[in-house]
Amino acid sequence: MKIFEEFEKHLMEDEKPSIYFEKAINNKNIFDEFPFTLLRALVDTEQSPEHHPEGNVWIHTMLVVDNAAKVRDLSENPRSFMWGALLHDLGKAPTTKIRKGKITSYDHDKVGAELCRKFLNEFTEEEEFIEKVIALVRWHMQTLFVIKNLPFGDIKSMSLEVSIKEIALLSQCDRLGRGGISEDKIKEEKENIKTFIRKCEEYLLTSK
Repeated sequence: MKIFEEFEKHLMEDEKPSIYFEKAINNKNIFDEFPFTLLRALVDTEQSPEHHPEGNVWIHTMLVVDNAAKVRDLSENPRSFMWGALLHDLGKAPTTKIRKGKITSYDHDKVGAELCRKFLNEFTEEEEFIEKVIALVRWHMQTLFVIKNLPFGDIKSMSLEVSIKEIALLSQCDRLGRGGISEDKIKEEKENIKTFIRKCEEYLLTSK
């Protein structure tokens, strides 16, 4: 429990939580034990250099966590939001494969939700908190799916489990958590988030 509380303290209070986590990841006494092995696996999980020039999933996660720390006060539930940022890509380790010469991680959102439950169940019995974090992990890819009108988009199911704006906030942190992102790209991603919210609101309004 102590390490869970320590993680949470840094997630909730640090301006850049990545500074603490980068030091912690090198502590084998912690990260060689389950469920911390789920986080350590991200260090060895590569990503598409086209979409993630920053490198492996752990590097990306640290960028996302730092982005999340900047906006956590805007969250409806900062605690679950910050844990969602840390755990959002747990599913990439078991799902990442090379297909036709490209690195992919299909369904990492769904697999990640299952791993997120296993991770948090090791430390807490707060079911409401756990479900909030799981929902963020499960639906964090919906922004991309909805904007691009992909068949994986499921606004109805998502809206039953999590706030649209909460997913939008995490997704913005996720999309901006990449290496070498330009000012124009930042503006584009923020506009995409607005489009996502608008499309979700329109859908929910017309589906009543």
